Amino acid sequence: MEEKKVGEVIKFFGKIGVAAIRLTEGGLKVGDKVRFVGHTTDLVQTLESIQIENQSVPEAGPGADIGVKVTGRVREHDAVHKVVE
Repeated sequence: MEEKKVGEVIKFFGKIGVAAIRLTEGGLKVGDKVRFVGHTTDLVQTLESIQIENQSVPEAGPGADIGVKVTGRVREHDAVHKVVE
């Protein structure tokens, strides 16, 4: 299982379980498997939706700030990796 860093978490909204991610080195699309890695974080999940400015989009590229629903707790500055199987 190969991983490629695509961005980092810039904010986590705990009540609604959403992570704001700044994509810096790659793009993501719905259905991609991602891994959040940080000091106390190690979470793997498949993206079910991506939003930009509260609008659902099928994919986003480098430079975009996106929101994704997460299945667990993540923290600011956690790295986001795309998992390539």
